Amino acid sequence: MLFFLYFIGWFALLLASAWVLGRRLLPAPVVGEGPLPRVSIFVAARDEEAAIARCLTAIRALDYPPELVEVLLGNDGSTDATTAVAEAAMQGYAGTFRVLDIRENLGLARGKANVLAQLARVATSDFFFITDADIAVPNSWLRGLLAWAQPKVGIVTGLTLVTGPRLFHRLQGLDWLLSLGLVQVVTDLGRPVTAMGNNMLISRAAYEATGGYEALPFSVTEDFELFKAVRARGFGYRNLFRPEVMAESLPMYSWRGLLHQRRRWMRGVEQLPGWLQACLALYGSFYLVLAALAVGEGLGVALAVWAAKAAVQGMLATVCFRRVGRRPPLALLPLFELYTLALTVSLVLFRLLPLRFEWKGRSYR
Repeated sequence: MLFFLYFIGWFALLLASAWVLGRRLLPAPVVGEGPLPRVSIFVAARDEEAAIARCLTAIRALDYPPELVEVLLGNDGSTDATTAVAEAAMQGYAGTFRVLDIRENLGLARGKANVLAQLARVATSDFFFITDADIAVPNSWLRGLLAWAQPKVGIVTGLTLVTGPRLFHRLQGLDWLLSLGLVQVVTDLGRPVTAMGNNMLISRAAYEATGGYEALPFSVTEDFELFKAVRARGFGYRNLFRPEVMAESLPMYSWRGLLHQRRRWMRGVEQLPGWLQACLALYGSFYLVLAALAVGEGLGVALAVWAAKAAVQGMLATVCFRRVGRRPPLALLPLFELYTLALTVSLVLFRLLPLRFEWKGRSYR
């Protein structure tokens, strides 16, 4: 009976999520007919010579008057040719482009948070757009996020899709978009829980109301820390699961790198409200309960439930990908089940180890 109730709850969670995401998208607001605002784009980079040209090429292609854009690149102690590659990629750019070498920490800020804190201090606009060096934003990015930046809305975030030519990369893409779909469901139900730090607009007013990253407690999930502070100051928030604000992210190239990335993200999950952690525990414990079902009811019953799970998850994946104008990679679903099982087990074990958080060549407690 307990098995029955668990799996009913699990399938109901995914089916309800597919229904919420499958509703017709509202038309995007149109950026006002008055003069377009000047905007600042922040990119934190550390040893990104292989990725930074792709990121900046996408920024140069933005559908926005370049004379109204300042691009600020924070070079966070790179030991490679990040700066030279970036300057070559932006040569002849009609907007403003500056590279700032980050050599000291501001207040409590460390790592990426410290870079963003220093870029915010030199920015000259009222709208800060934040992305990462491994991200390629769409040409509609600035207008797409600005359209939702109404008064008292402090943060607007888009979404990212992990892309790459290999099977491992495509599995990450399916995994990540499904996860973002679940985040969007919670947001659509009026309970926003986090922000997307590589695809974000934050108003200067909201950022300065928090005191900036230099005044916030250090966290390896700095975007979540900023999100909480902005919400605590009474600002609103918009999370957009829309094609015009979907950026493409480079994948993790090794299993070890993927584990370190997901372990870092789990720090944010551990700070979410209890009710949401309970939902995530329901979602994440599927394979553990499935193993118990196989022992208690037989392997055939467990395999039938597993097949049903793959079918329902495929339905959710179809909704997620179609909502952003992409073809759902349904052929990956059988392998995705094995990928998810391996990642779940590995993350549980990896999280329990007394390791520091490693990111961009640095370790953090």
